[in-house]
Amino acid sequence: MKEKLLQFKDKTMEYWRKRTKGQKSLIFGLIILFVIIIFAALYFGSRTSYAPLYSDLSPEETGQIKETLDSRGIPSELTNDGSTVRVPETQVNSLKVELAAEGMPDSGNIDYSFIEDQMGFGMTDNEFDTMERAAMQTELGKLIQNIDGVEAANVMITLPEESTWVAEENEGSSASVVVDTSGTSSMEQSQVRALYHLVAKSVPDLSVDNIVIMNEMFEHFDYENPNNSNSSMNAYEEQRSIQDDIEKDIQSQLQQMLGTMMGMNKVVVSVSSDLDFTQETREEALVEPVDEENMEGIEVSAERITEAYEGEAPEDGGVAGAGEEDVANYPAGAAAGNGDYERDEERINYEVNRIHREIVESPYKIRDLGIQVMVEPPEPDNEDSLDQQTMTDIEEILTTMVSTSIDETYLQDTTEADINDKITVSSQEFNGQMEVEEETDPAIPMWMYITAGGLLAAVIVLLIMLMRRNDEEESWVEQTTTAAEEVPDLPDEEDSEQATRRKQLEKLAQENPEEFSKLLRTWLSDD
Repeated sequence: MKEKLLQFKDKTMEYWRKRTKGQKSLIFGLIILFVIIIFAALYFGSRTSYAPLYSDLSPEETGQIKETLDSRGIPSELTNDGSTVRVPETQVNSLKVELAAEGMPDSGNIDYSFIEDQMGFGMTDNEFDTMERAAMQTELGKLIQNIDGVEAANVMITLPEESTWVAEENEGSSASVVVDTSGTSSMEQSQVRALYHLVAKSVPDLSVDNIVIMNEMFEHFDYENPNNSNSSMNAYEEQRSIQDDIEKDIQSQLQQMLGTMMGMNKVVVSVSSDLDFTQETREEALVEPVDEENMEGIEVSAERITEAYEGEAPEDGGVAGAGEEDVANYPAGAAAGNGDYERDEERINYEVNRIHREIVESPYKIRDLGIQVMVEPPEPDNEDSLDQQTMTDIEEILTTMVSTSIDETYLQDTTEADINDKITVSSQEFNGQMEVEEETDPAIPMWMYITAGGLLAAVIVLLIMLMRRNDEEESWVEQTTTAAEEVPDLPDEEDSEQATRRKQLEKLAQENPEEFSKLLRTWLSDD
């Protein structure tokens, strides 16, 4: 066994001696890397992995949970300024169930479940009203936290006392809300309005005027009615944005159309518009005949009475209702007499179409539109190269665009000459080509290509140098080995006399080659 170990040691040492410096460095580095990997695997394998148990906790909740975990001997750690409790990942699910069964985390806020637990015959009305208001505040705060940008919310509600006097006016409820936005986001006006409506609808007898909302920096959020003139700046910005969108849309359509005809770099389009933002809301109650030709409605009921009498006119029959068989207040039949009697009555009830309309006009109308187009001729130096027919086609396109874009209300008294005055087409040489903006994907900067190319070239050169160096070292080792094999070992000199003669001959060969050659010929002739 000892001999095998010695043989293994000798082979290892021989193998190590035959390696070059680069190979030795590589082997040494691989050994160090292997050791580091082993230590890292052992470290991370034995390390406890923690996962969040609860997040966004208040200091009271964190202290309560931390005390419970410490009493059970469960390791834990706090992060995010104490608002997050982390425990071993394998115990997260079981701890959540166990702590939930114990009612943790308990924020101390009163909610509706707390009222259910405290309900009893000994509770007074004042106690119930107080707990109900506290529960309302807690639940409303939870609802507000669901709004994007709100981290937490505190709500204070004041409810009016019920009066026994009918004539006494109710002051109404009031609410104060403090939202925590963590200074990372600002609430939009739409969110503020939604927040005001949420609070107003959650509390009885609460109007928007009795609500105050601010953030943790004591910045007040005002309720702005979108139909109120107080937000004139926002209305101006909105109208300006609509006008810009319309002008850009028309400009893009004309640029695409005329660019296809003349070339993208040979057409420049400018559009200016005048919009009417007067929005009209009206109600109409119309009555129209069913038969428009005869201007008649449809018959729904009719009554016709026709009476005729020939002969002498009858005489009066006495006082109305005086006889025994006469009907009271009805004249008795007339006596026979000479005369003609005729009575015609006709009553017809017609029904017509009754139309009720509630019309909300468009929020804006195009009142006026102006289009200016500059065209570069096919031959920039020659304006006559652009024929008149092309100019006419362009003017017709612009005329159609103007007439179809302007609202018909403002086109009633507009003539064709007025529309032609709204368009302008000119032909001239462009001093600078127009660059059409195109949405392109963000490209990689050129300097990154240059840097990557330089690094790639450096790596290639380094590899070539290393390969050449290895080839030279291997060739040198082979040559050295071959020379070592070809050159035999010099025999040991038996005596000093032969060594002295050899040195003399070597000296003679170096100093006087001719004498050395004669001496050799003499020795050869003697042999």
